[in-house]
Order: sequence, then C-alpha cells, then structure tokens
Amino acid sequence: MRWLSAALVSVLVAGSGLTGSVAPAAAAAACPSGVESDFNGDGVRDTAIADPEATAGGHERAGEVHIGYGGDKGVLSLSQESPGAPGAAERGDQFGSALAVYDANLDGCSDLVVGIPYEDLSVTATSGEAVNYRDAGLVQIYYGAPAGLGTGPAVKQISQGEGNHLSGAVEHEDWIGYSLAAGKSLSGVPFLAVGAPGEDIGTIVDAGAVYYMSGTALTEVAVHQDTETAGAVPGVAEQDDRFGLSLAATPTHLAVGVPGEALGAVTFAGAVTVFSHTLVSNSPKPIAGLAQDQEAIGGEGETADRFGTALAMVPYRPSGATSTTESLLAVGVPGEDLLTTVDAGAVHFFRLTSTTATQTAWVDQNADGMEGEAEVGDFFGQQLAAVNSSPNTTSTATTTRVAIGAPGEEWQQEDLEKGGVQITPFVGPPGADDHWVDPGYGVGDVAGPHMYTGLSLGSTASLLYVGVPYGEPGARAVHGFSWHVANGGAPEVSYKPGTGGIPAGGKAFGAVVK
Repeated sequence: MRWLSAALVSVLVAGSGLTGSVAPAAAAAACPSGVESDFNGDGVRDTAIADPEATAGGHERAGEVHIGYGGDKGVLSLSQESPGAPGAAERGDQFGSALAVYDANLDGCSDLVVGIPYEDLSVTATSGEAVNYRDAGLVQIYYGAPAGLGTGPAVKQISQGEGNHLSGAVEHEDWIGYSLAAGKSLSGVPFLAVGAPGEDIGTIVDAGAVYYMSGTALTEVAVHQDTETAGAVPGVAEQDDRFGLSLAATPTHLAVGVPGEALGAVTFAGAVTVFSHTLVSNSPKPIAGLAQDQEAIGGEGETADRFGTALAMVPYRPSGATSTTESLLAVGVPGEDLLTTVDAGAVHFFRLTSTTATQTAWVDQNADGMEGEAEVGDFFGQQLAAVNSSPNTTSTATTTRVAIGAPGEEWQQEDLEKGGVQITPFVGPPGADDHWVDPGYGVGDVAGPHMYTGLSLGSTASLLYVGVPYGEPGARAVHGFSWHVANGGAPEVSYKPGTGGIPAGGKAFGAVVK
C-alpha cells in the first residue's frame, strides 16, 4: 500500500496560577458572550498556537501551547509543567497535538481543549501493581476567565478509567485526544467530541471510537461503528478503520473521518460518518455514511485513498431559507490517484440537511479554472479549513471558502515538498475564484525543502491561518491571510518564535492553530 513519502510520514505520524512569558492584562470584570476564541472575556479574539514537539521541563516532544491574547495583551505559554496543570510533562506526550475552543461552562469566556494523544497512563491493577499504558492519551480543558486561562475553574482532565469521564478501560495506543471538535448546538447545548482512533472495539484492534460529551456536565457516550444506541452507525467496526482520526462540527452536524475503512477488498479506501446533534440516550443520531463506492459520490474507492483523512465543515443557509439548519462539508482524499498521477489528492464537497448528505462538487488541481496542476505526491486534501463569514445570511461563494493543503507540492527540485495551500469557494464552481499561496509566494519570504506547508490550517471568520512548523527554523511561523488573498499575497498577521513575547526555539511551532 502507498501512503506518503518516508519524510512526510515521519512528520505526520511522528488550573489556576498558570504563568506565561508576558502576563496578560486584566480584562473585563465578567466574560461577555458572542466573541469566538476569547479566553479572557475582553471582547477581542485570542489565538492558540501549538508546538507539540517542543521541549517542556527538559522533556523532548512533551509539547506546549502558546496563547496570544488579542489587543497586544501578552502571551501565555501552557504545558503540563505549568502550575495548576494536572500531571507532568513527559517525553513524547505531544501536548497540543489537537486543539478545540468552545464555551464549555457557558460563562461567556472561551475555554481551550488540549489533546495529548501520546500520554502514558499508569493504572493500579487489582494486584496493587501499577501498570503503565503507553500512548493511551487524554484531554485537558483549560477554562477561560477575565484574568485569562487558568485563573478561573481548575483544569479538568478527561481520560478513561474509573472516575475519569470516559467509558472503557485504559489501553495501549488508544490515542485519546488525537482529534477534537467542539461548539454549541442550535439548541444552545455545548458539546465536545474526542477522537480515539486507536481504540479497540472488543477484540477488533484500532477500530477507533469517538467520545461525545454534551452539556456543562460533560455527559459522555462512546460512539463507534458497532454502536446502535441512536440508530445504527454506518459500517462495521474492523481492524485499522481508525474511526475518529478526523472530526469536524457545526451547530447542526458532526462528521467523523474513518480513513482506514476497507471497501470490500480495497484497504484504506476510507469513509466518513455524519451525525446530527439530536441526542438519543445522549448519543448523536447517525444521518449518513459516505464513501467512494457509492454511485452518488464521484471517484472510485481505491487502496490508500484515505477518504476522510481531513474534514472541514461550516453552517449553510440556502437561498430562500429563513434559518441556518444545514451544513457544508469538505472531505479530503489525499491519496486519490488521478489517472496515472499517483497520490495527487482530491476533495469532495457535500451539502448536509437533517436527514441527507448530497455531493455538490469534486475538487482537484486539474479542475476547470484551478490554479496549479495535479502532480505525483501532492497529497492535495491532506488538511482542510473552512469559513462561513456570514452564517445568518444566504451562503454565497464570497462568504463560504475552503482552504486545501497540499503538503507534497513542489515546483523545483531544490524545494521538494515545500507544500502550498489552495483557497476555493465552497459554493459554486471551485475554480471560479480560487487562489494559491506557498513558501516564497505569500507564505514567508523563504522557500525550501520539506516544509510541508498545508499540514496546518486554522480558520476564523476573517483570517485563514497557515502554519509552517517544519523546514528551516527561521521560516517556522504562523501566517494569517485574508480568505480572499490574491495569489501569492502577503499575510495580514504573522506569529514567530522569539517575537512578540513568544518563546524562541520552537520545534514544530504552528502545527495546530485555533
């Protein structure tokens, strides 16, 4: 089976009293509501940037997350060595491998959810002996407050085991927290979905599961392909399905990637399961299963397509509707072969209602009007981000946009796998108004080999964040672009290690951005 180049594989697979490098200024006396990613309640958006390979407390690859408070109010650096953080930093934990932001306790301040999928957990056996489970994984919630993250409620730790929120027993390599999605449903209920793609279902190894937690009480239910609580989940749990490796959510829908799904004898073809936030016994209701063996979906399921490796979803209001109850979903298929162009990659767009999922577009770099050209090993669709800048009005090609990462993109031999990002409309022909940025062409001034630009993408209503965590240390940064940036256009904001209060020496600074 063909996955990625060896170098790219190594990249992809490889609370109170908290202090930062610059203390954030005091904000409002109480948290206002309605501002996205506002951890200190001052009405200005904040930015979370992860470096899961950073050294913390002397432990390599323990991981850190840097919070840039909006309005130049300082930087807070979080790790498991921070005062008030549960546990301790350990080699290879990779704190911050996944991030999510939502108002978990409905106090008006945003809260930060941090995935630590490679955390080892020690459990006391009935014999009284401590057993260590490698890469079991866990999640921590850092609550926002007027004085900043970590100054309000204590950090909540979420893991498996008795009294630890998640059902099931602690096991090796569950990778709990590998993916995260969070938000608030249309009915105003906060939700958090936690991916555990290495979870074993009975004797089925690495079938994968998602833990869905609803309400301020974090009421939990495990969802996987053998679940029938809220109706049968499409598919059957099988070895290496990796259900939950990717997640995306809107107030109406939850999408779960299953990139290891086999379609008959075709291994790692991939699939996606779509749920609504309608709860039956606390479990989200399945709506549809999507895969390329379906007649209504373009393409053909092939070995190592990995359909569902990346997901992005936004609210959608069609023309004539008076409310926003639908969603648009983008599904990355980075291993898609285009005729003889192996691993060129592609992306599917879907429209989701309360009961259906309908494909609206197939996107690749050879599509009409698209910038660039599909090439071997581009892995177009390895990562995705999307925006609806005006969710309460009729959705258009201007208000709904998708960013598609192509980390294997290269234009010349000396810049192998420098990567790039293509931005397209989510509504209408994708090539009608698409744009391209890459290293040396908007994404910083320096281009070089093995930068893998497009592996890290983040979205706000006004900015597309492009992380450059690899390549030459001096080029590592996070750049924020207008969603309508011109080809090769300059970013509106940039964050770099060693500047603006951010600690120097990042190892994978910008691997995740929220």
